[in-house]
Amino acid sequence: MATNTPNLECRMYEAKYPEVDMAVMIQVKNIADMGAYVSLLEYNNIEGMILFSELSRRRIRSVSSLIKVGRIEPVMVLRVDKEKGYIDLSKRRVSDEEIEACEERYNKSKLVHSIMRHVAETMQVDLEDLYIHVGWPLYRKYGHAFEAFKLIVADPDSVLNSFTREIKEVGPDGQEVTKVVPAMSEDVKVALLKNIRRRMTAQPLKIRADIEMKCFQFDGVLHIKEAMRKAEAAGNNDCPVKIKLVAPPLYVLTTQTLDKEQGISVLNNAIKACTEAIESEKGKLTVKEAPRAVSEREDKLLPENMPNPNEEVSGEEVSEEEDTGMGEIDLENTATGITE
Repeated sequence: MATNTPNLECRMYEAKYPEVDMAVMIQVKNIADMGAYVSLLEYNNIEGMILFSELSRRRIRSVSSLIKVGRIEPVMVLRVDKEKGYIDLSKRRVSDEEIEACEERYNKSKLVHSIMRHVAETMQVDLEDLYIHVGWPLYRKYGHAFEAFKLIVADPDSVLNSFTREIKEVGPDGQEVTKVVPAMSEDVKVALLKNIRRRMTAQPLKIRADIEMKCFQFDGVLHIKEAMRKAEAAGNNDCPVKIKLVAPPLYVLTTQTLDKEQGISVLNNAIKACTEAIESEKGKLTVKEAPRAVSEREDKLLPENMPNPNEEVSGEEVSEEEDTGMGEIDLENTATGITE
């Protein structure tokens, strides 16, 4: 499969052209007198055209409001002339259901294509050859290569070992013979598995909630620490809960999970346990931000914006001398009955 100058351009699907009445993903390249010229992204950017009359069912007041250079969107295939390479497309005839299905298919195909192209580039193999012997057979057998890639993450051999290719060799007698070999070399297979696992393995979501917690009672710090322990105890092996002090009286609860709904539910239970614990000591808990999935950037945004933020510390590390929302009370003097 290796060549000195491997081809890295290839369509995503085995068919060279889309079928009539099929929704395809396009990118607008330029706007001419009669319509817009576009590239069909799933078919190696072959050219198609959308006439202005196919932009909208309504009267067109402004073409620029309906179509813009660079925009990516689904359209319907009206006509395909394979001999001349003409493809006529329509924006106004594609339904909402077809748009949704096209976007879902394209997003899966784009991920598959990205993995395939990266393997071809790093292993110096021809991308179309890789599609012919691996990618397109996976599409045929599993409906979409994306579905096959999901299976490969768990059990690669059962999916990939069934694919072979025929090569011709000259035998000892000088006669040409046909030999059946694996569809790809072991090196290419290892590279493909590595890329599939890296890109397809589900990543844990970070779920976060922001609360304010105060307790003005004697030994309020201890009551807050106990409430924090109750919150963390509400977690489980799949969704361990951590609660940290950001800056008095602000605390953050977090968990990581593959199941977003489960993570939100666990944090809600943690907040409930924390609330019950602190209110039993006449303290108060206010939810500032309900549990939600956050990115790493969002997770860091709050402490960065705090005026004089303290370093985050866990529930076991809050010192008893630290001001954690008990106002100006001097714990040491209060304990001995001394006031200023």
